[in-house]
Amino acid sequence: MTERIEDSVIGVYQRHGAAWAALRGDRLTEGAWLDRFCGLIPAGAAVLDIGCGSGLPIAGDLIRRGFDVTGVDGTPTMLALFRRNLPATPGHLQDMRHLALGRRFAGLLAWDSFFHLSPNDQRCVFPRFQAHAAPGAALMFTSGKAEGEAIGDLEGEPLYHGSLGADEYRALLDAAGFDVVDHMADDPSCGYRTVWLARQRG
Repeated sequence: MTERIEDSVIGVYQRHGAAWAALRGDRLTEGAWLDRFCGLIPAGAAVLDIGCGSGLPIAGDLIRRGFDVTGVDGTPTMLALFRRNLPATPGHLQDMRHLALGRRFAGLLAWDSFFHLSPNDQRCVFPRFQAHAAPGAALMFTSGKAEGEAIGDLEGEPLYHGSLGADEYRALLDAAGFDVVDHMADDPSCGYRTVWLARQRG
């Protein structure tokens, strides 16, 4: 079942990546959260954008701020858009469930991507976050506001979303060595996203 969910999400973005990029546009509604994320990491530091999509607007904004960005995405269509939009920025085709870059970053971002994993797969990704986090690294991701599964759509095709509960996210972050800096459910200033901002201990 887990493989079918992941394959379905990748397939939808593979077929409709360009349409998603057009719908997403370049409006940075998440600017206030990015300000907070960037405020936790040194100027010019390395940031890993997990589920980087087309690279716009988020990775592009991080680059504008002077950060050393690396993108990873599990969908060839999205990674091709990322490389076209940000040709000087490294991008890797990797499934975040099996993320293994062999290096650590001062910032980890999984914005509008992590929630496409099943709840069980989400549980397994926190050690991957930890393995790529330098001491003191910032981690920011979006989730659902409550435990459960939901089906959205992209270009008329069903698009899976999953979430754990807030208490379990806190426990998983703690077990992976992260302290929660802030958490807001349904932030109206950010398109009603539910946002987690955490920091690696040490």
